[in-house]
Amino acid sequence: MLTERLEKMKVRVRNRECKRIRTTPTPELLEEFTQQNMNWMQRSACLTRRMCESEVSIIEPDERIVFTRTIPDVPGLWSHEEWEEITKTKTLHELGPINNICADWGMVLDQGLLKRKEIAEQTKKRMKHDPQAVEFLDHAIDTIHSVLNLAKKYEQKAREMGKTEVVKILQNVPAHKPGSFHEALQFLRLVHAVIWMSGHYHVGLGRFDQYMWPYLQDDLMAKRLTIEAAEELLAEFFIALNKDSDMYVGVQQGDNGQTIMLGGVKADGSDAVNELTFMVLRVSRDVSLIDPKINLRISKDTDLNLLSLAAELTRQGLGFPQYANDDVVIPALVAHGYDVADAREYVVAACWEFILPGKGMEIVNTGAVSFPAAVDKSIREGLANGDSFDQILQRVAQDVDKQVNQIVNIYKKLWLPPAPYYSVLMDGCLEQGKDLSSGAKYNNFGIHGAASSNAADALAAVKHFVFNGKEISANQLLTAIKNNYQGAELLQKKLSEEGPKVGNNDPLADTMLKKLFDVFADSCERIPGNNRGGIIRPGTGSAMYYVWLARGHNGMREPVVEATADGRRKGEFFSSSLAPSPGIKIRGPISVLQSFSKIDYRRICNGGPITLELSDTVFRDPDSIRKVAMMVRTFAQIGCQQLQLNTININILRDAKIHPELHKNLIVRVWGWSGYFCELAPEYQDHIILRNTYSLG
Repeated sequence: MLTERLEKMKVRVRNRECKRIRTTPTPELLEEFTQQNMNWMQRSACLTRRMCESEVSIIEPDERIVFTRTIPDVPGLWSHEEWEEITKTKTLHELGPINNICADWGMVLDQGLLKRKEIAEQTKKRMKHDPQAVEFLDHAIDTIHSVLNLAKKYEQKAREMGKTEVVKILQNVPAHKPGSFHEALQFLRLVHAVIWMSGHYHVGLGRFDQYMWPYLQDDLMAKRLTIEAAEELLAEFFIALNKDSDMYVGVQQGDNGQTIMLGGVKADGSDAVNELTFMVLRVSRDVSLIDPKINLRISKDTDLNLLSLAAELTRQGLGFPQYANDDVVIPALVAHGYDVADAREYVVAACWEFILPGKGMEIVNTGAVSFPAAVDKSIREGLANGDSFDQILQRVAQDVDKQVNQIVNIYKKLWLPPAPYYSVLMDGCLEQGKDLSSGAKYNNFGIHGAASSNAADALAAVKHFVFNGKEISANQLLTAIKNNYQGAELLQKKLSEEGPKVGNNDPLADTMLKKLFDVFADSCERIPGNNRGGIIRPGTGSAMYYVWLARGHNGMREPVVEATADGRRKGEFFSSSLAPSPGIKIRGPISVLQSFSKIDYRRICNGGPITLELSDTVFRDPDSIRKVAMMVRTFAQIGCQQLQLNTININILRDAKIHPELHKNLIVRVWGWSGYFCELAPEYQDHIILRNTYSLG
């Protein structure tokens, strides 16, 4: 339960009262940039400095962890004309700036910003004859000063308000290593926020229960804090993360990448679960806001008490925690070239992709292979040509290979812009005089494998009805899908209701599913590497493609897929990541897990969760919650990779579409992130309502 102070704070955040203080003018920087002929490195450092200088310090009387954005926008670094010239010769990822990686928060906290500055100055002396290194280090040091000056500004404001506790904390952090759990939270709040202010986005918080535990443990042992007092501080920190989240870049509101990873094993392989692991789950349950997104690393032996507490969090309907299976993920990362000690430190990016904090400059979402497009094209052309089923499968493999190569070719000219401030927070950048944009220890790319269930179901239907049972002729099927099943309603019903389906532990459908991911892995493994010394990692996620591939989206490269051989009509949605095709009959959640356990995850390591929607009636009592925990343990025991549970009530969702004013706090999982249902675009609302909803016996 939240205290009255925190409840009031939460209400302010949900009512977006922070908007009233976003009155500080956005710095006008383009004229300064052009007059001084600044390069990208100079502009990036200047942006951090000007944003920190321009922020007005605002502290609410009841706050103990401070900082709230007052500048409504982050200014661009280039004019429209300059940007057009840059992109003529360079491929930039998404909006341009480095994003969707994770800093080494443990290292930064342990050293403090002044120690990071000292390291930069030492490296500068050692590399004084390297102009490029000196330029980078000068600008990195400049960004450190910017953050420290921002902290001083807040310290002065706290002093004016007589908030001696906050003054004392800001006198130490983020300049120095925190001396308490409270100081560590304040350190993280400021330093994390400035990354966003520097133009980056999808900024994760990594293994929070690992790097923050020493500070909490010391406080508890010294009796400076009780568990209850620590939870109150943590709750305020979580609420603070939601203050500015409506300003963050994303496909939809909530898609902002403020993820936290809990549990798992340490770098030496020992159990990493501690009291803070449990505390984060409890506090997230009590705060019940969309940030931070909680992820939990588990294994086949994870304590049921921990899983039961996680199920209590799921019960809130927030769509987290998302689970990752160490028994599967770590060996897969090692098989893809990661050192085992590093692999054991994995976290997730904005949604689900596995990355390494501090050591990864990886682009995990370069694009998506459209499995439905590959399968649909191959079925249409193969049946028209009189192909055997094996020849149709060969066509699928060729199309998947073509799509993979098209994505890789686009990124052959990838150029990452300098990131002097982000570099301060990463391993080795200051020590080697090397900006993050030049690379890190791991520089791999990731590609999504989108809408696999519909594609596998379509292949299985053709094999079952056309080739094996000969119940449907090739011409019948081709005519039906060409006409979007108009005049062939009985045929469409047969395909939809009687065909083999992924999610029912059906041997034929699941074989097709595994085949799709095998040919996907084959294609990625044939690529000798990317232009940054990394490899191409295939994944099982769909992200927003479950809507885009069905209905289109401005600027998308992938074709809209017409009616398909699984009985899906044109315009109907595809499955989200690893989920059964929408609207089909499924035996139950265990059969879904069994189907997806057959994928060879050792070859498919970019992430993408099995997604299950549970009826809110599942959580009616402690025994039911224990059943959810046991289901999660089953997920790990049978060798699945990643799991995301969503708790929904279809009637409430439908009412929320009609009366959004009555449901403004209704939260749902959209794909790799959670958002407020009534703030989503209608197509995403509709997809969530149409998903399969399960109960537990």
